[in-house]
Amino acid sequence: MQPRNMSMSGVVDLAAVKAAGEAKAKAEQARAEAAKRAGEAGEAGPSAGAVPPSALVIDVDEAGFERDVLQLSAEVPVVLDFWAEWCQPCKQLSPLLERLITEANGRLVLAKIDVDANQMLMQQFQIQGIPAVFAVVAGQVLPLFQGVVPEQQIRETFAQLVQVAEDRFGIIGIEVDPDAEGAAPNASVADEIPAGPYDALLEAAVVALDAGDLGGAVQAYKNVLADDPANTEAKLGLAQAELLARVQHMNPQAVRAAAAENPRDPAAQIAAADLDLVGGHVEDAFGRLVDTVRVTFGEDRDAVRLRLLELFEVIGADDPRVSAARTALARVLF
Repeated sequence: MQPRNMSMSGVVDLAAVKAAGEAKAKAEQARAEAAKRAGEAGEAGPSAGAVPPSALVIDVDEAGFERDVLQLSAEVPVVLDFWAEWCQPCKQLSPLLERLITEANGRLVLAKIDVDANQMLMQQFQIQGIPAVFAVVAGQVLPLFQGVVPEQQIRETFAQLVQVAEDRFGIIGIEVDPDAEGAAPNASVADEIPAGPYDALLEAAVVALDAGDLGGAVQAYKNVLADDPANTEAKLGLAQAELLARVQHMNPQAVRAAAAENPRDPAAQIAAADLDLVGGHVEDAFGRLVDTVRVTFGEDRDAVRLRLLELFEVIGADDPRVSAARTALARVLF
């Protein structure tokens, strides 16, 4: 079971691993503070920071994906169930998933995504048919299976998922308190994370992205960076928003045809690379531009190189694909 990053235009952080790591650190701090408060208030027992069983199965939409899936996945593997009301196989699979998730008792959480109401998520996960089941662990996406599969196969898949989360990321899940059912049905550990000084502006940017207001999102991220130039989330968000703005009105077929017909045309290759990245084909995007740098000169070469550096920002400096592409770029430049 190998994880892979997903590029989720404006919904999922393209540097998800780093963001999830930061979320995990914040969540650990929040739990520690909650435990301290509980101790001071005289609350004893392991359930002080636990969630009710109902919080293990949640409905997720595009607006809440960052909070309810990505941030939460730093503490517990989140299984994604892509379904629709009209899908008969979904009606067979979803109750089974809910039962097995509940039986896992906090080692897994199930996030149900109605594809009819969340077309962007469906497109970005490249869903070809439903039901489709994925998992997110520490911000990384794992495709699990599509269609209705036997219960024993699902059990084995979930057991492997739990093992991967623990062995590779040190994620052991969340505590469940059967007596805490008074909590809100969709309460999650991520809700405990304290707000930061720029959370309102960052949230405004996400809302703008969800509404298709790319200009508003760009400006919101720039507002954060004006006061805090090193803000990682704003830098990544700005790079994403600008990328989305560039591809928003592209005709993919025409762009790819132009790139195929003109392998030395910088503008054609740059446009195709943007589409590659939005589609999740990170290495293809990087390779395309490195190859174009190799065969261009002067201002054309500079334009391609600068776009490649911008795409590095979208993915994040810590991603190994960025490191590999930087090395390849250095070879063709020097």
